[in-house]
Amino acid sequence: MSGHVFVVGADLRRLVCDDVLVPTDRALRVTAGWRELLPSELVTSEDSDGLCLDLRWNGEQRVLEVPGDASPRLWLVDTVDGADHGPDSDGTLPWLLDGARQALAAVARREVRRPVHGRARRLVALPALGTGWGGAAGRRGTLLQQLLPVLREAAGEHGFDVALVLRGPSDLAAAQRVRRGEEDGWHLPGHLRELAEDLGERARRGQLAAFVGAGVSAAAGLPTWEQLLDELAERSGLDGALRAGLTRLPAQDAAALLARELGREQLEAFVKERFGPGRYALAHALLADLPVQELVTTNYDPLVELAAADIGRELSVLPFDDAVPGRPWLLKLHGDAAHPESVVLTREEYLQFGDSRAALAGVLHSLLLTRHVLFVGTSMQDDDLIRIAHQVRSAIPSPGTEPRRRSGTVLTLREDPARARLWEQDVETVAMAPADTQPAEAARLLEVVLDLIVCLSTPPTGYLLDPAYRGLLNDEERALAEALGEVERAMPARASTSATGEVAALLRRLGSRTCAEEQAPADGATDRVDDRLQRQRPG
Repeated sequence: MSGHVFVVGADLRRLVCDDVLVPTDRALRVTAGWRELLPSELVTSEDSDGLCLDLRWNGEQRVLEVPGDASPRLWLVDTVDGADHGPDSDGTLPWLLDGARQALAAVARREVRRPVHGRARRLVALPALGTGWGGAAGRRGTLLQQLLPVLREAAGEHGFDVALVLRGPSDLAAAQRVRRGEEDGWHLPGHLRELAEDLGERARRGQLAAFVGAGVSAAAGLPTWEQLLDELAERSGLDGALRAGLTRLPAQDAAALLARELGREQLEAFVKERFGPGRYALAHALLADLPVQELVTTNYDPLVELAAADIGRELSVLPFDDAVPGRPWLLKLHGDAAHPESVVLTREEYLQFGDSRAALAGVLHSLLLTRHVLFVGTSMQDDDLIRIAHQVRSAIPSPGTEPRRRSGTVLTLREDPARARLWEQDVETVAMAPADTQPAEAARLLEVVLDLIVCLSTPPTGYLLDPAYRGLLNDEERALAEALGEVERAMPARASTSATGEVAALLRRLGSRTCAEEQAPADGATDRVDDRLQRQRPG
């Protein structure tokens, strides 16, 4: 069965995956950023050029597996010495692409019986090879055009999924442009493709908000509600009879009993530790890549905001941070592990939600009335969601008027006709797969749908002024880039007026490196700061 190639903005070091390809050279140097993933005993020295590793090539091999049992498994790929052809040589890119093929074939030879956190397919992640120390830094557009087919070929041959992980807005915009011209990039049923096209257009127009449920964080190894209760019961020391009785109680009542047994202080310490910062799942990164300004979650963990920060999107986390005009925000509806006293867990706390947390519920009310909300990772059984949906329904004119618009789309894993019918007045429920599909396969299909939504909603001009992508431009775009280049060259070193600042921001959004606010990262990627328009827009 063929795998899928994802393109995602993320930090490779924090993305949950099975294997990572790490660029190196014949001296086995890597950039310093890889230190946290490498066994410390392998690092022999460190200087301004990076880390030197205590390993050896075998002859002319270009791929070397890093020893150890750590997850993810690291694979060193020589992406540098073939650049002796010269950075603009016709031989450089074929040499880099051949290295990618060799690396993916070597990865495929390692047997993986259980992909990380129960994922349906093994996930292999890599950067845009050769754009750091290698010879492709100035030809990134051409590299992406040729690398993506190589990755699709490997995914089809070996059956695993591949994530091309990029951090620069220019890189992401260019890669998504290449993919939009492909006919066979997504193997999806027609109705799911149409759904992705609709949601992508809504996101591009600023009309989409996102709701993130616990199912998304389960892919990062965090517990579902039932698993959380099991872990709390294990820690509580309850005897066998009481633990068996917990399963017969409603979940919120079971949580109340466990909270009483553990004590609030120990409960908060557990939540802070269990749901603290960690590696985020592919779905977290895809959701963070969406050009949406408003996100809501019932999850305690910080994984959405970490994924967003890794591509330069700093989210205000409500209600703990101040909302800043123009900055996207994430509402933690049930509290935050970083503020464990805020966590909503027991029935009493849920009942209090309607009173003390009414203002938070009001934010979701507003989104359901003014945006189209994409629900991911939730079964819509949460009492607060049901209450909020009922209140929104009550605010809409009574039957007899024109049919009201549905306020959102719920992406579920498997078909559940009764639940879809229950919610049909409020939201459209779309299942990824039939009811008899394995949950992991359905979850993977959901990731593919999110990948297409992100591709279709990514602004198509983020690389227009980046010379590394000149090869992607048509004649009309080249003429426009040359005209804007005159404006770029006329820009002062520092903006002294708001008008100059606005023009500089526009040029950055179009890929200008002259107007970049920060230096490019050490791996040679374009500036990772996200300068997409971040203002409130009408629904």
